[in-house]
Amino acid sequence: MPSPRDALQTFSAVIVTGGSSGIGKSFIELGAKLNPGLQFCNLSRRVPDIKISGLRLNHFPCDLSRAADIERVVPELLAFLAQAVPAGRVLLINNSGFGSYGRFPEPDLGHQLEMLDVNIRGLVQLTGQLLPLLQARGGAIINVASTAAFQPTAYMAAYGASKAFVLHWSLALNEELQGSGVRALAVCPGPTATEFFRRAGLQSGSVADSLSMSVESVVLASLQALAAGRSQVVTGWKNRVMVFFSSKLPKPFVARMGALVLARFRLKQVRR
Repeated sequence: MPSPRDALQTFSAVIVTGGSSGIGKSFIELGAKLNPGLQFCNLSRRVPDIKISGLRLNHFPCDLSRAADIERVVPELLAFLAQAVPAGRVLLINNSGFGSYGRFPEPDLGHQLEMLDVNIRGLVQLTGQLLPLLQARGGAIINVASTAAFQPTAYMAAYGASKAFVLHWSLALNEELQGSGVRALAVCPGPTATEFFRRAGLQSGSVADSLSMSVESVVLASLQALAAGRSQVVTGWKNRVMVFFSSKLPKPFVARMGALVLARFRLKQVRR
């Protein structure tokens, strides 16, 4: 069976969004260990704080909620790759995204719209502008979705819907790319030990450790799926069980059950 190391051996460059923390940062750290020759390009607001000897990492400041920022940074990125690594396959990892907890439109409509801009519009825009490069050189696209993509998520309504878009768009895109030398993989993690819950407005420890995965485990599962040529992966057996049942049951019932579970998090909501 192909390994995570095998998944990265055919690439010369990796473009990551949101590599300053969480899953995105782990993609850089583990990727550099598995293939030290890789050139990494990170697009985010913050510079990743990664201390790995010999790491080939370049940071491109970019606010992915702003279309103009993406328009500005893509030519800079293309010019850099043409000079630094002019040949070889390219891996694009659309990792950036965040959530929001509360009754819509809490905490405010601006927050909700910014979330949709990052989770959906920014991902689609960046992929569309980089797709000619990937098709010319060969490559792959990893889009980080969520187990929230498989059911309605009351109290996180827009977030869950945005991840449902990412999942279905990725699967459809993968079919359209057949024969092009590029393929797409949708990664669907469940609760993960990142800054996600704090950014969503929930206290640390809102989800029990027994239900949460480490970022390293999520990244390794993602790379394993990439090596195996899959188009979708749900990380962790507990998440796969949950997704199986939520996918089989009627959506209104799943929405009601999900609302009862997610409503309990209001006790752990950070007061703004």
